[in-house]
Amino acid sequence: MSKRDYYQILGIDRSSGEQELKSAYRKLALKYHPDRNPNNPDAEERFKEAAEAYTVLSDAEKRRAYDTYGHQGVSGAASQGFNPDAFADFADIFGDFFGFGDLFGGGGRRRSRAQRGDDVRYDLEISFEDAIRGLEVEIQVPRLEACSSCRGSGAENDDGWTSCSVCRGRGVVFYQQGFLSIRKPCGQCGGSGKILRRPCRSCKGEAYVQVTRKLKVKIPAGVDTGMKMRVAGEGQPGANGGPTGDLYVFLSVAPHNIFERKEYDLHCSVPLNIAQAALGAEIHVLTFEGLETLKAPEGVQSCETLRLRGRGVPYVNGGGRGDLVVHIEVRTPHKLTREQRRLLEQLRATLPEENEPEEKTLLDKLRDYLM
Repeated sequence: MSKRDYYQILGIDRSSGEQELKSAYRKLALKYHPDRNPNNPDAEERFKEAAEAYTVLSDAEKRRAYDTYGHQGVSGAASQGFNPDAFADFADIFGDFFGFGDLFGGGGRRRSRAQRGDDVRYDLEISFEDAIRGLEVEIQVPRLEACSSCRGSGAENDDGWTSCSVCRGRGVVFYQQGFLSIRKPCGQCGGSGKILRRPCRSCKGEAYVQVTRKLKVKIPAGVDTGMKMRVAGEGQPGANGGPTGDLYVFLSVAPHNIFERKEYDLHCSVPLNIAQAALGAEIHVLTFEGLETLKAPEGVQSCETLRLRGRGVPYVNGGGRGDLVVHIEVRTPHKLTREQRRLLEQLRATLPEENEPEEKTLLDKLRDYLM
């Protein structure tokens, strides 16, 4: 029976590159793997066929020979069957699907791979004033650190570890499945090749102990609720020699009884009586630099705003500040003395009635023209 074309088996073109080749083989291997198709001779044959095609086409010299002479040009290489060493760089891809990374030895290496430590979150509330001015604060952060007694090994230093008797210290075991020689992490030692015989007395074999670190964190001026600060290397320790995670300080700013913040502007309200609003007045405004004088013009109305440039919130990254926006509130007195009432009545007699229209509407003007 003649063999099928390798390119046809994998479903790729002759011009396909390395990534297309790997992707095509992965799909077929996952589809026809014997573990997913027990007691299915046809699926096993398809799996072998795809493995043989990939073994040839993934090797540049064998692929050139096959392209030139066909199956006869690689008859020796193809007869060798499936070669697990050809898939060493492919094991991690299979590891994401149904544990196939354990094929070809991928799983054993993954267990000892260095891993970055987890990040740590710390919530910090500061006052409104500190958010405007900035500060340096000392915080206490709980985290894990390598046990000083065992130096992070989890075992007594002299004879805490012993070689695994199942894998003989290799961390992997081999077994045969059909034509495949499969290597898997040792179930006895978890792929480490060692068995913990005497746990460390200080950490009880955990390799880490809980500590509380005191850190000084500099909070820049202008921060706001929801912002976070990264302190590199102050998170949880990494596994297998991996780097330490980071500490993230999440900020929350307490509200102020006078000012309200909107982005980098500060807002506040200043009350004026009706005389000040009508005649204009100098008003004193509180800022974070002290009292400042601001001129309210004659006839200023409620809800009008005045602005003090550069008296708002500093930009976190520097380069200026926002403004202080003053909202005017004209307040009418609830109780009047006899003299105040007499003066206001005299004033009312000289002012137009505000509830009468000042200008005629277009319809009124048209009616006057026709009459």
